[in-house]
Amino acid sequence: MMKETENDPKKPAISTRSVQSNDEVDTAVFDELESEVRSYARNYPVIFDRAEGAYLYDQDGARYLDFLAGAGSLNYGHNNPILKEKLIEYIEYGGVTHSLDLHTTAKERFLDALNEVIFKPRDMNYVVQFTGPTGSNAVEAALKIARKVKGRHNIIAFTNGFHGVTVGAMAATGNSHHRDASGVPLVGATHMPFDGYLGADVDTTEYLDRMLSDPSSGIDHPAAAIVETVQGEGGLNVASFDWLRKLERVCRKHHMLLIVDDIQAGCGRTGTFFSFDGAGVSPDIITMSKSLSGYGLPFAVTMIKPEYDQWKPGEHNGTFRGNNHAFVTATTALRHFWSDDSFAREVQQKGALLMKRLDEIAARYDDSLVRSKGRGMMCGLTFATGEMAGAVTREAFEMGLVIETSGPEDEVVKCLAPLVISEQDLLQGLDILEQATAKVMASMDGGADSAAA
Repeated sequence: MMKETENDPKKPAISTRSVQSNDEVDTAVFDELESEVRSYARNYPVIFDRAEGAYLYDQDGARYLDFLAGAGSLNYGHNNPILKEKLIEYIEYGGVTHSLDLHTTAKERFLDALNEVIFKPRDMNYVVQFTGPTGSNAVEAALKIARKVKGRHNIIAFTNGFHGVTVGAMAATGNSHHRDASGVPLVGATHMPFDGYLGADVDTTEYLDRMLSDPSSGIDHPAAAIVETVQGEGGLNVASFDWLRKLERVCRKHHMLLIVDDIQAGCGRTGTFFSFDGAGVSPDIITMSKSLSGYGLPFAVTMIKPEYDQWKPGEHNGTFRGNNHAFVTATTALRHFWSDDSFAREVQQKGALLMKRLDEIAARYDDSLVRSKGRGMMCGLTFATGEMAGAVTREAFEMGLVIETSGPEDEVVKCLAPLVISEQDLLQGLDILEQATAKVMASMDGGADSAAA
């Protein structure tokens, strides 16, 4: 175990438990009764017991910095005390928990907050569809309403995009690992190259426009294009604002709707509430989930421009579209963190610090082996192979840092620290990442010679 820090002696030390010592942890019940589909648990062979802020604690009390943060669902940290207080008050009051799509006080307060804090300052006009509780539910609703509005089936999606693993969303997802598990043909989506996919000098929106303009291209006229401004699961690929504006122009030219999937990149992850704030685009449909509840509670919405809200009552529904506990914490998060720009400025400063340190780490090695990438607090290191990235995350876990990989070959180590993380904890996590990277690189054949001159 690492020594206690002098400035916070009450906190347990960060764990240095070896991942090779997982035989010390009794995981029999999980191994016996939980499906083989589990994934994250395989990388972190401990049993987590409680969490606070940027930290997870296992059953033995060992402390781990969390740079996974529920895959971006915990932007405000674990058990944020401000959100927890309001949730406990609501539960003790006996507030409605489950309400389908009935009107409730909690939903009313959420809609008021969303309108006053988010929509009005941005001059945005949207109606809110409460879908099932996952991001994939929100995407399914977005694709379905776009097809209904336009009377067409095809959707333009992009290379390395990830939109969920239900069948409709999976058709728009690029990763073969997920697509191959579908069991049925995935239809209704045509994949086009994302920004930078064909190299920095190729404007892929021009390619898209050319394909859509050619009646012999073989592409059915699409109802919409769906895009992530930063591809989280796809490997932290960033669309430039210029590319997003050009994509919107292509959509308008060809009478398609523009859907922005802001499920992971939204709620402040890139330094602004929406990841496209400042880009000068106006999506027709926006999907959000993950950190929208603010507390890790299941919650997803599809935001639709009113003229496209052409649903018939009950035409798209879900039993758990009325999670009032999530309404309570989401309302509190909006009013506490987003009523002015102070929190956004803090996130932007931390994002700059994060990228600076990642640049410094990457600069120690040849560009073909390690590079930094990302935007805001959605950044990471891309390695030459998935094996290297996986080795880095395993070494980091031994040192007390929970961090995941992403990308088509799991070659990107992705930093998704809570946005509320202190600068000290952020730097400590990056120190661990730097040490883990150095250890893995030194272990490679010729690794000692791989550092940049």
